[in-house]
Amino acid sequence: MKISKKTINRLARKRRTSASLHGTAKRPRMSVFRSLLQISVQLIDDDARKTIAAVNTKQLKVKPNLQGATKLGEAIAAKAKEAKVTEVIFDRNSYKYHGRVKALADAARGAGLKF
Repeated sequence: MKISKKTINRLARKRRTSASLHGTAKRPRMSVFRSLLQISVQLIDDDARKTIAAVNTKQLKVKPNLQGATKLGEAIAAKAKEAKVTEVIFDRNSYKYHGRVKALADAARGAGLKF
């Protein structure tokens, strides 16, 4: 199986951005995955190797556009409050911080999460 240059570059960007990020129980890593069909976000405790909370656009039954990303950010902030998490480390993976990723982050900040 041949891997495209685009995929290789994306994985290299992901490795670079995620190398310095490490989540703990008090301050988990908020990891974003974005595709054409969905957006998902997880709160991850890297010490325990455990997902604290997760939400995606299919669960919320919204489209993976700017409005859906905004609702997703608000939903993950609500789940974080249920888990008694107030601060997170934002892991954008290999994606640029603009568009849907930025809308999600801004909505999560607006709902009370601190980055």
